[in-house]
Amino acid sequence: MTDKPLAPPESHTSSASPTIHDEPGVTGPLDVSNDNVPENLKEETNKGKAARISTAPEPREQTDDGVLIINWDGPDDPQNPKNWSKKKKWAATLIVSAFTFISPVSSSMMAPASEQIAGQFGVTNSTVIALLTSVFVAAYAFGPLFLGPLSELYGRSRVLQLANMWYLAWNLGCGFAQNEGQLIAFRFLAGLGGSAPLSIGGGVLGDLWRPEERGQAIAIYSLAPLLGPVIGPTCGAWIAQRSTWRWVFWATTIVDAFIQVLGVFFLKETFPPVLLERKAARIRKTMDPEKAGTREVRTIFDGADRHWKNIVAKALVRPFALFIHEPIVQLLGIYMAFVYGTLYLFLTTIPGIFEGVYREKVGIAGLHYLALGVGLTGASQINARMLDKIYKYFSAKNGGIGRPEFRLPSMIPGSILLPAGLFITGWTARADVHWIAPDIGIALVGAGTILNFQSIQTYVIDAFTLHAASALAAVTFFRSLAGFGFPLFAPAMYNALGYGKGDTILACVAIAVGVPAPPLFWFYGERIRNASKYARQSIPQSHRR
Repeated sequence: MTDKPLAPPESHTSSASPTIHDEPGVTGPLDVSNDNVPENLKEETNKGKAARISTAPEPREQTDDGVLIINWDGPDDPQNPKNWSKKKKWAATLIVSAFTFISPVSSSMMAPASEQIAGQFGVTNSTVIALLTSVFVAAYAFGPLFLGPLSELYGRSRVLQLANMWYLAWNLGCGFAQNEGQLIAFRFLAGLGGSAPLSIGGGVLGDLWRPEERGQAIAIYSLAPLLGPVIGPTCGAWIAQRSTWRWVFWATTIVDAFIQVLGVFFLKETFPPVLLERKAARIRKTMDPEKAGTREVRTIFDGADRHWKNIVAKALVRPFALFIHEPIVQLLGIYMAFVYGTLYLFLTTIPGIFEGVYREKVGIAGLHYLALGVGLTGASQINARMLDKIYKYFSAKNGGIGRPEFRLPSMIPGSILLPAGLFITGWTARADVHWIAPDIGIALVGAGTILNFQSIQTYVIDAFTLHAASALAAVTFFRSLAGFGFPLFAPAMYNALGYGKGDTILACVAIAVGVPAPPLFWFYGERIRNASKYARQSIPQSHRR
């Protein structure tokens, strides 16, 4: 055995490169390569007139041109979200996770009631019936593309809560729809608002938790959007059997209203540029214009020519730039899209297996969604305890230097369990085989799904800390299109091939795409990040040599 640390090959970057910190604005050398640092400060630095950020309690420093630069009051500033108490951090984390949970509940809760809805509205086309459920997920692809960047402009909490109220209103309207056209339109509009936590939530966690702390928080956050589609159909099946389908929407609206009230009181703003801008505003109010020798007060994120139009234009383009130019987003986005699409395909085919093959009633058939929940929850709880331990272990072996690639080991069992579950489910979904056999396969699919999700989420947040919301918006775009499209072709595929051959095709794709992913990013992830403008801006100091 050797004591040589197991880590991706070292990059050949110079050790003299500017220091980049995990939290924006923490004291240290100014990174003039960072696009978030104003151009005028870059020029001053290049001319030897660096606007050094103070480590003293005084939160501002006057530059040569009379500008006060506002920053945190040192690395232990209690206003910095990373220095909040654990109680306050977990309150925000749980509220964001609750938002992230209730929206996917709505996305899938009507699946068991879709036949009842189709009967009332006279819909006979199987694709249109599937569309009633999956159109909500189609909105997930587009909402984060503008909600994520808007959160980086106007604050995470404000955008998240306004988007949730938009979702609440249109989800309530779904319960009053009078035809399939209204229901599809209302579902899409509700999905736009419900998509906010999928991208903004990751940014909140990136603001709150340091890399060595955030594993368990992200494990809970990552479980929410996957456990929601499990709980939703289970409840929806009994509602469809015992009451009208309209209560599917009214029930979720009531629960979401309760979560929204909690959010108003416990979800505080976490985005550093917005918090520092508020500090700058307070300082401006206390200044005496006649006695102060300054012309301007701004934060380390502001340029002298800062204007909201320029900021909006840049931030709204960022997810598309990440989508087009970042190999990390492209490769992980494709794999996450397949995993997410497979999950939603399962959500729409579980009723067919247990109602059609095993002849169970709607309510009883809906209980088999719990098998998926067992796999998701069990693997999530184990991985939540392991993510940070694995990260710290490899960091210690690597001389105390952490890297985003240290989040990848749990992808290895995930990429094995997913195809194994597909094989088992497909070939045991027969009337002569006990129903527990396909349930075991479904549970393994759930376990493989959450392990892959948690690894990818933490990797993306660690690699794109400052732009985590935009990076997750780009990744979410891929996966949501798959979650929308996979259920539409599922009925035709299974009718033509059966469950055995159909799931075998999916399992082979899972092996081809998923198995090579962990070693690929383990050995080449750092090289890819070093070629990335956005990842290099966001990588914490502890992640770099």
